[in-house]
Amino acid sequence: MKLPSARGPVSAALIDVLSGRSTELPARPVLDDDGDLHLTLFVCYELAYRGWDGVDDSWEWNPGVLRLRAVAEERFMAALRDLAGPPEPVDPATVPQRLRELADADDGPSLSGYLRGRATHEQFREFVAERSVYHLKEADPHTWAIPRLAGAAKAALIEIQIDEYGNGRAPRMHQELFTKTMNWFGLDTTYGGYVDTARAETLANNNLMSLFGLHRRNRGMIIGHLAAYEMTSTAPNRSYGNGLRRLGGDAEATAFYDEHVEADAVHEQIAAHDLAGSFARAEPELAGDVLFGARCALALDTVWAASMLASWQEKSLAGTGG
Repeated sequence: MKLPSARGPVSAALIDVLSGRSTELPARPVLDDDGDLHLTLFVCYELAYRGWDGVDDSWEWNPGVLRLRAVAEERFMAALRDLAGPPEPVDPATVPQRLRELADADDGPSLSGYLRGRATHEQFREFVAERSVYHLKEADPHTWAIPRLAGAAKAALIEIQIDEYGNGRAPRMHQELFTKTMNWFGLDTTYGGYVDTARAETLANNNLMSLFGLHRRNRGMIIGHLAAYEMTSTAPNRSYGNGLRRLGGDAEATAFYDEHVEADAVHEQIAAHDLAGSFARAEPELAGDVLFGARCALALDTVWAASMLASWQEKSLAGTGG
């Protein structure tokens, strides 16, 4: 993936160092702008995934980069606590039911409803481009949790992830299925191809998974995040598939969404009970982290959906389409 263009002074300094144009990272980084914050975090995190073109792999564990990442993570975590409320101790036996209540209470703006019934071809195309930042690496952030679990929770996570990775068949990997949707829209299927143009809210959603997945101390949070995703996925994906069919999408174009309608209906129960429930019983002191991770996932997704809808409404009122 090519290093993106900076979005503020901190991401500019980081990108300059990684590209060899500078040797100094900011000693006291100020990350007041969301675009600068989330690009900085995304650039740091991607070093742990597939890396950046021309950037040596040793930067993943560079002490200066890790110090900068830690400052950015602190800023992000504070914002998450403000948005979703802090983690609180809970009875581990209640975790599956509380997750169900969170999923049922999710009343964010219906982006899926808009895409199903009203979105233009260009709006749906923009939605797919934004989502590609995650879907072309789908499941990878949650996979970090596998070696950090044991017993029933580990087995449940692996069961979910096996489906995500196509049961060992590369063309059935969800990452690969999404390229078919992108191809139908004529989009660039290069991994990370739309990072440079992705909105800050899109980067934030991706950073949330890495923030939880890359830290062992946040293992409860990444489990809650995955549970929230699986428990709120079936209906939206059905809407996305139907919306794409309304626009003329063929079976290949809708395969990604249709697959999720079927798979996530099963994953929902596994995630709530076998994964999150088993983990909470095994590590009761982290049961509250599971619910915090779920709340963060739902809250940030609501912010992202509202951002997309507001952007389209603004363009519509201005008569510029979109």
